[in-house]
Amino acid sequence: MSERKKVTIRDLMRKKENGEKIVWVVLYDWTTARLADQAGVDMILIGDSLGMTILGYPSTLPVTMDDMLRHAGAVVRGVKYAFIVGDMPFMSYQASEEDAIRNAGRLMSVGCDAVKLEGGAEMAERVRAIVDAGIPVIGHLGLTPQKASMLGGFTVQGRDAESAKRIIDDAKALEEAGAIGVLLENVPAEVAKEVTEETSFLTFSIGGGVETHGQLLLSHDILGLTLGVRPKFAKQYADLKEQILDAFKRYCEDVREKKYPSEEYVVHMKEGEYEKLLKLLKKE
Repeated sequence: MSERKKVTIRDLMRKKENGEKIVWVVLYDWTTARLADQAGVDMILIGDSLGMTILGYPSTLPVTMDDMLRHAGAVVRGVKYAFIVGDMPFMSYQASEEDAIRNAGRLMSVGCDAVKLEGGAEMAERVRAIVDAGIPVIGHLGLTPQKASMLGGFTVQGRDAESAKRIIDDAKALEEAGAIGVLLENVPAEVAKEVTEETSFLTFSIGGGVETHGQLLLSHDILGLTLGVRPKFAKQYADLKEQILDAFKRYCEDVREKKYPSEEYVVHMKEGEYEKLLKLLKKE
């Protein structure tokens, strides 16, 4: 078996050409990044979803560049092989090309391999500017959380022919602007299939069926750590929420009943030193 190497854009394109599915996961910290990397994932996204999963906000909108940079740095330090994508948070790229380039560059400076931003044709020039600055970009279409209020909430996008065609046209605009790929979130499988067939860049799905080149899921959904509503498309592979809750309950019980710390978890002074300490204290 050949030694694993750092995943590059060329590797991702080769997988696409060979018909090999690309595994992409969203996570936010050193521990899960290291474990996912050891498990063999191809790509990692530091998502602005950390606003809800980590920081407790009701949406992604309050997430700042400083938040993203802190978590991106932690993830990068845990990864040796996976291709790392950093999310560009709300208003870090919409205002101007200068903002977009500068903030994309900040994510690259902490070790990301590419950035992701939401929007289609209306963001094509931003994408082009970032790409021209030498930074790979992945687009994000369908359910775009930063525009959830405009889309009517966290609902499926592209269920009718006209809205589906807009998604396909937006994907083409992103490819034309130089993006290396697009994430299709919460769209019908037929739409994801058509985007994949109508474009030549990388396509990824989160809730869009199997026809794309890769799949993305949140680590919290995979591990069973989602505290709110779990999306229909999010398959759960473990139930760590219940295990963690049970562990905390047992810890509370042990402390209150003086079962923890038991002798095996305690250290003592060297033999005879406690007696010396008592003598010293008596002299005071």
